[in-house]
Amino acid sequence: MNGEFRFDGLTRRWVNIVGHRQGRPNLPTTGCPFCVGGLEAPDPYTVRWFANRWPALEPGAPIDIDAAERAGTASLPAIGATEVILYSPDHDASMSTLPPEQLRAVVDLWADRTTELLARPEIEYVLVFENRGPDVGATIHHPHGQIYAYPFVPPEPAAEAAVNRQHGCASCVETVDEIAAGERVLCASATWAAYVPYASTHSFGVRLTPTRHVGRIADLDDAERDGLVELLTDVLGRYDRLWADDPARSAMFPYLLWFHQAPKSAGEEWHLHAHIAPPQRAPGVQRFVASGELGSGTLSNPVVPEAAAALLREH
Repeated sequence: MNGEFRFDGLTRRWVNIVGHRQGRPNLPTTGCPFCVGGLEAPDPYTVRWFANRWPALEPGAPIDIDAAERAGTASLPAIGATEVILYSPDHDASMSTLPPEQLRAVVDLWADRTTELLARPEIEYVLVFENRGPDVGATIHHPHGQIYAYPFVPPEPAAEAAVNRQHGCASCVETVDEIAAGERVLCASATWAAYVPYASTHSFGVRLTPTRHVGRIADLDDAERDGLVELLTDVLGRYDRLWADDPARSAMFPYLLWFHQAPKSAGEEWHLHAHIAPPQRAPGVQRFVASGELGSGTLSNPVVPEAAAALLREH
């Protein structure tokens, strides 16, 4: 086992120490490994998944995080799974440019992998995500995302679920309120809504939420999966068109995207949704997080959410 969960007694959070990933290659040296015939895709495919060669989490026997904390255990093996999801054999495509049927195949693969991973005894939570563009550290241009499967519920989705348990579903309330107000909405349908959150922590950050209270990607029905396809195409296309004529803008608009969904041991407090967090606040201008923000736990967003929504709607 290469990775190691270490317990931080100050925050009571587990940190994944993955020293072996320090030596992973930054860029392919001979061709694209994700194109058909490449290292990770030797045969033709529509969509494809495979285990990451440089995993942050690896298969193993189930571990009891709660028992480890009670016992004062400081270190555990980094059990789980790390997978790569290829969206298309087209090297120059992106999620925003995929035909609807191709993007629907991606959504279905996300759902299938979520179900299969949660069936494993050592897995409790599945995080579907994408790092797009070199500005956020993506090392291969080919359209792809990743899945991390954890033996526990990570702190961020756990905190959201705790709020819902105490106060009722915040996603249900927020989605209804945002659609009714309209000021921060980018697009909405019978099944999904996309909006810049009222208290967005990220410049040009967007939240995608199904209008039905549903826990996982795998729980979405056909209409909801098609609605997600339409929403992703719309919102990500707006990002691609934002500042497109500005020479200071990155050739590939960068963003971080992740889905929060219900874990294996799920109650009614879980409402599936996605976060999109671009790292830029203006063309060619990085939105850096300062020590005052990290030190206080209170982020400062320099772009007013209503202004960000208005600009994205224009594109």
